[in-house]
Order: sequence, then C-alpha cells, then structure tokens
Amino acid sequence: MIRYALTTAAITVAASPVLAASGPFFSLRNTNFVVLIAFLLFIGVLMFFKVPALIAGMLDKRAETIRAELEEARALREEAQTVLASFERKQAEVAEQAERIVAHAREEAKVAADVAKADLEKSIARRLAAADEQIASAEAAAVRSVRDRAVQVAVAAAGDLIAKQMGATEANKLIDNAIDEAGAKLH
Repeated sequence: MIRYALTTAAITVAASPVLAASGPFFSLRNTNFVVLIAFLLFIGVLMFFKVPALIAGMLDKRAETIRAELEEARALREEAQTVLASFERKQAEVAEQAERIVAHAREEAKVAADVAKADLEKSIARRLAAADEQIASAEAAAVRSVRDRAVQVAVAAAGDLIAKQMGATEANKLIDNAIDEAGAKLH
C-alpha cells in the first residue's frame, strides 16, 4: 500500500510540467500545442520520405532472410537426423558383426581346445604304451637274467654234486662218452 502511494506521488511530481501549460490550447504560447505541431510535422516528414515503407521493406527483407535461414536450418537438421540414423544403423551392424566374430572365435577356440585335448589323450596313450613296452622289456630282461643266473647256479651246483659223488674212473668214462657223442654228431 505504501508503494502504491509513493508511486502515485512520483507520477504526480513528474507530470507537473505537462500541467504547466496555460492559456488557450491553439496558441503558440501553449507548450502542448507546440509539441503537437512538431510531432505532426515529424510524422509528415516521415510520410513524405516514405520511411514507413522503407522500414516495412527492410522488415520484410529481414523476415525473408530469417525464413530462409530457418528453412536452411530445418534442412540441415533433417540431414543431420538422416546421418545420425545412418550412423546408428552402421553402429548396430558393427556391433552385430562384432558379436558374430566373438561367437565364431569362441567356437574356434572350443574346437581348438577339443583338438588339443584329443591330441593330449593320444600323446598320453602313446607314452603309456611306450612305458608298458619298457616295463615288459624290463620284466623280460629281469626274467632272463634270473633264469640265466638260476641255470648258472644249477649247473654249478650240479657240477659240484657230480664232482663230489663221482670218482676219477667214472669221470674219465663220462668224458670219453661225451667225446664219442660229439664226434658222432659232428660227422
């Protein structure tokens, strides 16, 4: 409320020079009349030089320029949307292709792992077979060695036993028989 009263008082003080005009209105001594005539002459000069038409032409030209810029901006926006859609399609295609490549790489890795596993199993089987052969060979060699040693021990024991039980005449007789047999077999 106080603001309203202060605003009214300020407007009254500012408008007091307008109310200062005195005397008849159509007199050159009345400032309001002089200002009116000056204003009408100013409007007349503007009309004489066709300023409103010039201003209207300039405004129309500016409006056409703005309209052309808007159309160009609209066309550029549509082109940008087209390019954006194209890039989005390409991005989707590239993402799909990347997924296919990854899936293919996984399949190849799985196949390679299966092949490596099969090769490893074959290698293990070959090594086991070679180890079995070495074990069998070692067993056969051990059996031969034991058999040969058993034969040597048996021959030595038989020789000792025969030597103890036999006399010199019997030994000479056996030697002669062995020589006769060897001679018969050789001829």
